[in-house]
Amino acid sequence: MNLLTSLDLDRAIFSRRRALKWGMVGVGTMLLATAPKMVMAQTRAKTLTFNADDIGILNFALLLEELEAAFYPAALKSGKITNPKERDYFSMIGSHEASHVTFLRQVLGSNALFQTRDLSLNTGALNALLTSRDKILNTAVTLEDLGVHAYNGAGPSLTNPTYILAAGSIVSVEGRHSAAVRQLAGRPSTEPDRDRLVQDANLTANLNPFKGRAYDELYTPKQVVAAVSSFKLLNNPITGTLVA
Repeated sequence: MNLLTSLDLDRAIFSRRRALKWGMVGVGTMLLATAPKMVMAQTRAKTLTFNADDIGILNFALLLEELEAAFYPAALKSGKITNPKERDYFSMIGSHEASHVTFLRQVLGSNALFQTRDLSLNTGALNALLTSRDKILNTAVTLEDLGVHAYNGAGPSLTNPTYILAAGSIVSVEGRHSAAVRQLAGRPSTEPDRDRLVQDANLTANLNPFKGRAYDELYTPKQVVAAVSSFKLLNNPITGTLVA
């Protein structure tokens, strides 16, 4: 089953227009230019299976970290980020994301479901994403905001204490990243409702009992998968009960 097909209905909860607005579409294509460990071309991309359990959820977190870890070096290589302060931030955040990949792979051990070389990324919108500083900064904002929502939302579904600790230790760093790149982009340091990929009507009520306060909304794993798949970042088919 192809993820992009299986999630057609789920896309109704996600505003692709918002992703386009912030220049997110095409992140995966950028990764191709700067991530030699990732598969550049393959006749048939490996199917990634994420089930709705601890292993599936943490492996999907690993996938998000892989995308982030490849994004920042690509942004620096694009030549569009020239301000020394911005370059320093991107270098630092990129190193954090690479560390997160290493950390999650260590935590998962033999339960890691894919290797970096198994990822096959879409080339379609590479040039569009790299055309300006603003698009790159807004893509960083979208990635970091989504990461915060994803880790927060995964928390209630995780049962393995080690996995909970791993996710909890990363989400606070992702929150700092989000504030930093938002500041660079000249946007509010906390995410206003208008920026969220999942709007109020589609939030899961029991995950978001405090809506309306200073609060980062929780996305379900399925909503995160739907958001990522809408970007068409990967050629890999994705299956499993996490996306069913």
